[in-house]
Amino acid sequence: MITVTTCTTFCPNFAGINNNNMSDSFESKKVIIAGGSSGIGLATAAKLAGEKAHVTVTGRSAARLADAAKAVPGIHTAALDSGNRKDLDAFFDARGNFDHLVIAVSGSKGAGKFADLSLKELRDGFEGKFWAQVNTLQAALPYVNKGGSITLITAISAISRAPGVSGLAAINGALELMIPSLAKEIQPLRINAVSPGVVNTPWWDFLPPDAKNDTFGQYAAQLPVGRIGEPDDVADTILFLMRNGNITGTVIRCDGGLSL
Repeated sequence: MITVTTCTTFCPNFAGINNNNMSDSFESKKVIIAGGSSGIGLATAAKLAGEKAHVTVTGRSAARLADAAKAVPGIHTAALDSGNRKDLDAFFDARGNFDHLVIAVSGSKGAGKFADLSLKELRDGFEGKFWAQVNTLQAALPYVNKGGSITLITAISAISRAPGVSGLAAINGALELMIPSLAKEIQPLRINAVSPGVVNTPWWDFLPPDAKNDTFGQYAAQLPVGRIGEPDDVADTILFLMRNGNITGTVIRCDGGLSL
């Protein structure tokens, strides 16, 4: 005979718990997306705007920002060079406190076989992504509300063993290595990173259209998921990390299995 005991004194009332660490809504939350004028950043802005967040996206290109504002009505835009610390300090000081920061700033330099890799190109790659993200993070830190989050966008090249990506691995790996230590330093503020694989974004526009399509087809054929990623795939992962108050110091791979 099985006896079912109703727990009163010692069993917690899980149904009555108010989980303050998980917010189901971004409504009225203030979010800044650095490098949000296209690709993954813009897809994230669109999803957050759809949840009634107050979203500001930054970028260097006024034309791309104008296109972003048309694509996602209701977002705010600000022309800002994430490599310029003076302008970053002024920007965040003018904005004041906010709830979530997404750093999607990226660059296109640093790829190539190491023997032929221009070290100037590699330095430029660090300036375009590593230093731009670190500058943005440090300038923003005093203004991010303690119940909020910071999410960096890195890349799967950080752990890739493929030929020709050692420079990109250095740039993205350096960012990812900072995440666990920073999580302990800035607690209870949370910081995480999302590491995309091959994603259909303007980053690939250095290739002619036919070459880009061929490259995407080759990757799709070898990926376990059978396709390359889309910006929305990565944006969903970013929102998951922003929403979940019990995750910090973590890098999530959103790569279609490229790293397997």
